[in-house]
Amino acid sequence: MRKFSMVCLVLALLTACQGPDTRSANSHSLLRGTDSASLTSVEWKEKTIDYGKIPEGQKLDLVYHFTNTGEKPLVIEKVEPGCGCTLAETPKEPIAPGKEGVIKGSFDS
Repeated sequence: MRKFSMVCLVLALLTACQGPDTRSANSHSLLRGTDSASLTSVEWKEKTIDYGKIPEGQKLDLVYHFTNTGEKPLVIEKVEPGCGCTLAETPKEPIAPGKEGVIKGSFDS
């Protein structure tokens, strides 16, 4: 469940970077109406995080570190976890090129 939560956060972040509604069926529609010159890229500091065994009922604070490796500011408009047991906090300011950012969250097992 904990790896699933991280994957949900990662997918939510990556789709938020692309601008339009990303619930479309194919990748071509993800970028429809988006000027590719306005896109940037992200590199995650941790590729996977193992939180170990989490007892039921325990709350866990999550922090995911990333770097804006592109040439444009990274604006994360929304982070949508995949289930109700995970909450995520969207960065409030744009992340400048070359700078690091974090997504903070919590998981209620």
